[in-house]
Amino acid sequence: MSDFFITMSEPVYWRFLMISVLVMAVVAAGILIPQILLIAFRKNLFDEPDERKIHRSSVPRLGGLAFEPVILFTMFIMLVFDVHAGRNQLMVVLGNNVLPLSICLCSLILLYLVGIADDLIGVKYSAKFIVQIVCGLLFLFGGLYVDNLYGLLFLDYLPQVVFWALTILLVVFIINALNLIDGIDGLASGLSGVALTFYGFVFFSMKEYAYAMVSFSTLGTVIPFFYYNVFGKAEKQRKIFMGDTGSLTIGLILCFLSFRLSRIDIESGSCLDNVHSLFLAFSPLVIPCMDVVRVFIHRIRKGSSPFLPDKSHIHHKLLNLGMSQHAAMITILFISAFTTAMCIVLSTMVNPTLLFFGVILLFILMNILMTKKIKQRGIEY
Repeated sequence: MSDFFITMSEPVYWRFLMISVLVMAVVAAGILIPQILLIAFRKNLFDEPDERKIHRSSVPRLGGLAFEPVILFTMFIMLVFDVHAGRNQLMVVLGNNVLPLSICLCSLILLYLVGIADDLIGVKYSAKFIVQIVCGLLFLFGGLYVDNLYGLLFLDYLPQVVFWALTILLVVFIINALNLIDGIDGLASGLSGVALTFYGFVFFSMKEYAYAMVSFSTLGTVIPFFYYNVFGKAEKQRKIFMGDTGSLTIGLILCFLSFRLSRIDIESGSCLDNVHSLFLAFSPLVIPCMDVVRVFIHRIRKGSSPFLPDKSHIHHKLLNLGMSQHAAMITILFISAFTTAMCIVLSTMVNPTLLFFGVILLFILMNILMTKKIKQRGIEY
């Protein structure tokens, strides 16, 4: 059997590994999530409905418990397979990227533990922010930082103090963006799935196989959760939420992949050759990030704390327009995919600063239009 894998061409072998880690993660998460559901119902570990939440039944919120174990299990199983197949290529690739991958793992463990504590007993925002800042510091030590804006805002290389602060701010911001937009079935996992698919194919096309494998193993973990979250029935004890454990874990991985992609030099002659590095890296995260900024501004204007939950997110607006949860979720996923493609294509033709403010303006206009339509329906906003 090992002779069969040894004779595989390198491109075919890598495709086989990516497909294998994706399928294995789907299977492993598909087995683990029902067991988490069983434990949650036996121990009465639920997310109870209240006036600000959309769901009306008690639903377990521990789906995120499956994420980190499945991702690590599938990654290391593929490493074992690579060695026994006599190729050792994955071991070499992981070894060449051991520092950023180790930083990601350390950060992941910290947020995973904080997420579990928050889902079980509750954790103060200040404590979560401190841990997220620590993750930002770890990113800096792992060489994961944004020190060059490549002309965005008419800036290039940044002073060290500035890019340190910017990196920590972005890490905290991106992690919380996914956490805060997790408000309707399938939205956080769906947005993550779109982003992870994008990152997986981009890293694979750049022959950055270690990060492609992280992307596809995480994607495989999210797919079964998406099924149980969107199509599972609470009355049949088959529905589950990802909770803070899941949103913090996935948020950290998306943050890691985006930072890593921004640090990789694009080969000359590649189809991505003229794409702006920051738009390539962060475009899949535009919608949740801009929505969080808009919501914070909206809450401050109303005189409330920006950290107190309300019903002013983009998905709440779509629901107020009469959409079902599924329709709102699909609409936002489509907007995210379209925005990602638009940013990448236009970054090859348009000044990055003009494109940046153009995307912001488009998002503002879209929200103004939705707010106007909501008020026409007689709904206070």
